[in-house]
Amino acid sequence: MYYFFLSFFLLCYASLASATCGTDWASFIKNVKQEAVAQGYPRPLVTRFFDGAAQDPKVIKADRQQGVFQKDFINFSNALISENRLVHAQKNAAKYATTFDRVSRDYGIPPGVLLAFWAFETDFGVNQGNFNALNALLTLSHDCRRPDLFRPQVFAALELYKRGDFDPRETQGAWAGEIGMIQMLPKDILDSGTDGDGDDQVDLQSSAEDALMSGGHMLRRLGWQAGAPWLQEIELPKNLDLTLTGLDKSLPVSRWQAFGVTGRHGPLQPSAGQASVLLPVGHKGPAFLTYRNFNVYFEWNQSLVYVTTAAYFATLLSGAPRFDPGTPDTGLTGQEMQALQQKLMARGHDVGKIDGILGSKTRAAVQAEQERFNLPADAWPTPSLLNRL
Repeated sequence: MYYFFLSFFLLCYASLASATCGTDWASFIKNVKQEAVAQGYPRPLVTRFFDGAAQDPKVIKADRQQGVFQKDFINFSNALISENRLVHAQKNAAKYATTFDRVSRDYGIPPGVLLAFWAFETDFGVNQGNFNALNALLTLSHDCRRPDLFRPQVFAALELYKRGDFDPRETQGAWAGEIGMIQMLPKDILDSGTDGDGDDQVDLQSSAEDALMSGGHMLRRLGWQAGAPWLQEIELPKNLDLTLTGLDKSLPVSRWQAFGVTGRHGPLQPSAGQASVLLPVGHKGPAFLTYRNFNVYFEWNQSLVYVTTAAYFATLLSGAPRFDPGTPDTGLTGQEMQALQQKLMARGHDVGKIDGILGSKTRAAVQAEQERFNLPADAWPTPSLLNRL
């Protein structure tokens, strides 16, 4: 019965968020204030918190312009994993070795995993964003693309303000409202914020120790399994049935071994249970086995190319060699990918948004069409497949 009422509440909440999005700004703010008071916050506190709140058109522009995710895995990873980031990752690993030891002991998160996020999100705290965090959250709550995701974050920020840990006028972060060195949303700060430097405060913007402990806490809360792998480069046998590959399919690691799949730099780990084979740029490019911990990455970021790159960078920082790029078939441009998605949708496939990004849904649809055309079903779209469609 509890779960019934919880599901009903979440459904109603999502409906409320959708119903108020897109209205005029004054009415929207009034509605949010009323909801805050209904949740039990004192009206004077609510008034002070929202005083001066404003829409930020730059936030919407940033949300709509995420073309970087149209890059394929090889180009994306080459762009993000720079020599500078590798050097600074090593320096920070040594500088904060005691904190990383605590994160590993308390939450089971390897140093490389957090170092990769720290590098990609803010270049180790250097670029934390200059957007007003409250205005960003309110703008995205008002926008009708994902109001149910961001509206709860507004009230989480209000709770942080009540506790003295958020300044609606001064707290800055990324365009999507994330705050601090590893970019956490207010609700994640409430749930996982951890004092890492012993000063009885959680300061994710100035204290690397707080940020790292909080990030480790969050990953553990999201389901990270201590001592378990997340990603491993593999080599495929020539006769592998490619229809078995893809994140939407998983098999026991022992089955992959039986099929002839091997680790490129070490044995597979059957004790890890289920795993999937991911071919980011097709069967002629690098191949990876994704273990259960890989799924936790999607709780941090929904972009497949970002997740794969972050997970790979973490293996690199943990001592693995660089991947073998192979000789993948030519992929599609952003415009070609959009055309492909439109054709796939016309054939009844659910590809999500027509955005030119090769996400999990588009990959599954591509693989289905490849199988239908008796092509290598590796989920990597090529001009040849586009022409056939």
